[in-house]
Amino acid sequence: MPTIQTTTAGSLPRSQALLEAAGARTFAEDGFTWEPSADYDALLTQAVAEVVSRQRDAGITLVGDGEYGKTMASALDYGAWWSYSFQRVAGLALTGTDLFSQPRVRSGPGDVRLTSFVDRRDRHLFPGAYADPASGVSEGSPATAFPTTTGPLAYRGQDATDADVRRLTEALAPGERGFLTAIAPGSAARVWNTHYGSDEEHVWAWAEVLKEEYRRITDAGLVLQLDDPSLAESWDQVNPEPSVEDYRAFTRVRVDALNHAIEGLPREQVRLHLCWGSWHGPHVTDLPLAAILPEVLRARVGSLSFEAANSRHEHEWTLWQEVDVPDDLVLVPGVVGHATNVVEHPDLVAQRIGRFVDAVGHERVIASTDCGLGGRVHPEIA
Repeated sequence: MPTIQTTTAGSLPRSQALLEAAGARTFAEDGFTWEPSADYDALLTQAVAEVVSRQRDAGITLVGDGEYGKTMASALDYGAWWSYSFQRVAGLALTGTDLFSQPRVRSGPGDVRLTSFVDRRDRHLFPGAYADPASGVSEGSPATAFPTTTGPLAYRGQDATDADVRRLTEALAPGERGFLTAIAPGSAARVWNTHYGSDEEHVWAWAEVLKEEYRRITDAGLVLQLDDPSLAESWDQVNPEPSVEDYRAFTRVRVDALNHAIEGLPREQVRLHLCWGSWHGPHVTDLPLAAILPEVLRARVGSLSFEAANSRHEHEWTLWQEVDVPDDLVLVPGVVGHATNVVEHPDLVAQRIGRFVDAVGHERVIASTDCGLGGRVHPEIA
């Protein structure tokens, strides 16, 4: 039997002690960056060592730090994968307007613009479910307030990124491979912007800033996972629904900026994560994978992580039998879902893996989770 490599999509459950310690941290005067704490760093170092050990014991062959360096103050904090970047980039400030409170924005032909998060089309279809905390659909709230780009962006996260690298590399066994996640330019640029003259200029500014973080991760010999749910998820955040052609043009800007940010990095050390968002909503307004895949495949990455287990997108596995997959691209399909606490039968997981092995060969498949397990799946079950 061939060996199938395994990994996760990033976020893993934090211990209660780690969540409480994060919640006890204080903000700086700007109201959204965290004050450093030696005690918290020590707790974080120990927690990363433990979560790497647990992954190793579970048979994971490409382990991560669980995104522990990205602060979550509660189990329902869905924004840590994104909000960590606010701590590492200058040019941001709280203005009272963000993606949750900004006025509704409307798009038109040839003019794709993102509206607020609470104005998503899926929310309009199911307002009762989204408003009901007992439904399991409500997204929770982030630990960090979301700022606005109010000035020139500049990277200031060298020490924080180096600490992430240090904690993970110290936890790795000899010869063991590890990965760290980082936000992609297109997803980072979804913060409200009052400084740059256009959406495209804003995206490219984030690309220029984040390239330093990316290089610090790959220079350490780790795999870099670029988290970019915006490529697919933003479709639901465009109101009214745009044409596929207009949305592809919108996405093309983001893929071009991503390629600029990773230029010169070892391709085999760069992985792109694509998803439709981790909230447990109906997702009936999700964009089909076929509509976005031609643009996604232009990303100059060595592997592609994507949702392939959730019930809204599992059927799309047949697409990989039809498209011309680049010979050097490794597929990292989600074969274990995160949308419910149901534990899939091992035979089903094996069948899911087999679909992608049949498409590209076992050497080019790394079995993964759909998305992070750190927010909605109970820790015992994750």
